[in-house]
Amino acid sequence: MQKKIMLLGSGELGKEFVIAAQRLGQHIIAVDSYDDAPAQQVADEREVINMLDGAELDRIVAKHKPDIIVPEIEAIRTERFYDYEKQGIRVVPSAKAANFTMNRKAIRDLAAKELGLRTADYRYANNLEELQAAVKAVGMPCVVKPLMSSSGKGQSVIRNEADIEKAWEYAQHGKRGDQTEVIAEAFVKFNSEITLLTVTQDSGITLFCLPIGHRQENGDYRESWQPAAISPEHLTEAQDMAAKVTRALTGAGIWGVEFFLADEGVYFSELSPRPHDTGMVTLAGTQNLSEFELHARAVLGLPIAEITHERNGASAVILADTEGSEPVFTGVEQVLAQPKADIRLFGKPIARPQRRMGVVLTYDGTGTNVDSIKDRAAELAQLVKVVTQVH
Repeated sequence: MQKKIMLLGSGELGKEFVIAAQRLGQHIIAVDSYDDAPAQQVADEREVINMLDGAELDRIVAKHKPDIIVPEIEAIRTERFYDYEKQGIRVVPSAKAANFTMNRKAIRDLAAKELGLRTADYRYANNLEELQAAVKAVGMPCVVKPLMSSSGKGQSVIRNEADIEKAWEYAQHGKRGDQTEVIAEAFVKFNSEITLLTVTQDSGITLFCLPIGHRQENGDYRESWQPAAISPEHLTEAQDMAAKVTRALTGAGIWGVEFFLADEGVYFSELSPRPHDTGMVTLAGTQNLSEFELHARAVLGLPIAEITHERNGASAVILADTEGSEPVFTGVEQVLAQPKADIRLFGKPIARPQRRMGVVLTYDGTGTNVDSIKDRAAELAQLVKVVTQVH
């Protein structure tokens, strides 16, 4: 039953996955580009490499001979995954999924062109001149993103001609890997946005968590809550889209599928083939199994009898506002003195402005107003301050 699992990327989401997998008796090797990353602090073994270096990736896979590879981030030489699958190693959810979803072009073309899902109008650009033409085609305002990036890095809004060059430069600065191409995406006039956590299994049965609402700033999540308000028709449409795209990408695991909800229906936005940052709200006990426990079971081929709604909940991130090492936190006692509140500190050894260092969780009964739970999480997160040894 025990498997050797190699986790590629060892941030806060990986840390919770490691804990969930170890509770099921698994052995974890946590890999990251720096030492003492959050998941490495709880894993059985660790490796520090540049995961964009294919030779280094091959070296540690040959060294450890894992049964399963679980990617936690995008910045990996994912084309190597096809070889690992041929060697008999299970890649989560699959080599195809990891390769498609790390590149916005592949996943957007799959969703819009092959599967016919409703998406925002979009164009690609390889240089500034092409970006100018792309913006003209989709109209202003529009959003520009690198094809490879995460947590909003390199993403900006173009509102006038003067913004185009700045957006190109910012995308190049914020991109991951060596891919210079960007996507320009028309604004969708949406009323809200949701993450639909979708679980695919070896059994072929696809399960859905209740939708999660979220608020973003600069392309990065700040608050999330579950359940999000959604009409039954829109929920059915989102579930159908999520089932189609995950089936096309193949494999077992949890997926964070993001949608815009507009008057005319649901728009597919993005997809991550792993636990989603907005899904940290499930750590508040909103479900019988957190997104990390669901991922661990799906990855190991273990049965998931059902996903049940246990409470309403919310999460709000704790951000650093200075750069430094050896962070300590003030205000934790005030948060924990409140009823129906909890906190997770990620254990990142270095802080920098706007870096996510922890999360406050609040919850209440299933009949409680979600907005009041959400407001309480945001208020409590403001009480926690990150204090560092300034560099």
